[in-house]
Formats: sequence, structure tokens, C-alpha cells
Amino acid sequence: MYILLASNNEHKRREIDGILEHLAAAVTILQPRDLGFSFDVVEDGTTFAANALLKAQGLAALIRGELRPGTSLNVPLETVQEKLATLCGDQPPPVLADDSGICVHALENRPGIYSARYGNSPDTPPLDDRGRNALLLQELQNHRNRGAHYVCNAVLLYDADRYLQAQETWHGEIVETPRDGRTGFGYDPVFLLPRHGQTVAEIPQAEKDRISHRAKALRALARAAGWIEATGT
Repeated sequence: MYILLASNNEHKRREIDGILEHLAAAVTILQPRDLGFSFDVVEDGTTFAANALLKAQGLAALIRGELRPGTSLNVPLETVQEKLATLCGDQPPPVLADDSGICVHALENRPGIYSARYGNSPDTPPLDDRGRNALLLQELQNHRNRGAHYVCNAVLLYDADRYLQAQETWHGEIVETPRDGRTGFGYDPVFLLPRHGQTVAEIPQAEKDRISHRAKALRALARAAGWIEATGT
């Protein structure tokens, strides 16, 4: 069964592939890039749930041949439909989307839904992961409370009025100095798991695929969708 992922982010795609492999879910994830296009949705929701649904709805509309306000596409609409018809016939695949971010307790749960845009300014280029981590540590310099949690809201959209949605968290602390490892992306080098004594960037990817906020949210969706047994992994 094909599932179309509403994201151009290759890191996210690889992580979702690893999570679903761990769950033994019999689905194949496709990204827009696999079908020769990319798209963007203006994420103007005020919650993780709203933004996840916006992404899913934006891509689902493209599949139906509609370009919703706030959605941009780099190829003609007909190209998207032709590619999908070749792969999936006349049965469009469900759309999977997620919205995730880090909530830092001393910063009143900022950056939250703005995690990917943290520190952005109209007058300067967007910060990369390293720049966002540096900004976060700078803001926390005078705070003793280093508590934080990740949030992931995942949605599986079948059609406009039928979808599954799950939201999960993953709690930890913010370190004073980034600790890079071989895995992870985003805020993982500064997000410490006290029980492990390591940042998320330092733990094996297979372990992250088992215990992360995204893993927990996708596990809930997979169970609800019938991809795995309700009492399974």
C-alpha cells in the first residue's frame, strides 16, 4: 500500500521509513520528489494539529487537481495527476503529514510550532539547524530550568472528512553545549535524554525510531489504520 508523505524533507522521510520498518507496517512511503514535484503550504495554524492537517489537505487537494490558497507547486497540476495515475491507478493514496517542534519550558514553550522558522527575519537568510540551536542556547543562558519536550502531531488523511490524527511528546532537557553524534537532525544535538545520558543526536537511529515523539505518534496512527495489531510493537 502506498502512502504519500506531505513533506519535501528527506531527513523526515528516512526517519518515518525507519519507524514503519520497526513497526513492520506493510506500507511504502512516497515523497512528492519521487513523483517529480515539490510543494509548499503556508503553515498559518496556531497548533501542531492545525498545521499537520493543513499540509495533508494541501497535498490531497493537489492529487484531486486543486491548488488550495496558500499552496505552491513547482510543476503543472496535470503532471502530479499523471504521475499518480501511472503509479496508483484511479485510487489516490492516503496522505501522511506531521508537524513537530520543540517546546522549551523556561521560554514558555517556545519555539513550539515555529521551531523550523525559529529566528527567521525578513531581512536575513533563514537560520540553519546549527544557527537555531545556537540561538536557543543563547536564550537559555540565564535560565536554570532546562526542561523541554518535543511534540509530534501526525495525520493520515483519506479524504476531506475522513482522517486519523495523533499527537505525542518526548521529554528531556536542553544541554549547555551542542553534542553532535552520528544521527538526528534539527534540535537533536541539544536535546538530552537524562535516562540515556546522551543527546538524541548521540543515540542510535534505531533507538530513536523506537522511542521518539514521532515514533509514538506514528505507532498510534499505524494501529488505528490497521497496519499493525493493536497489541503489537
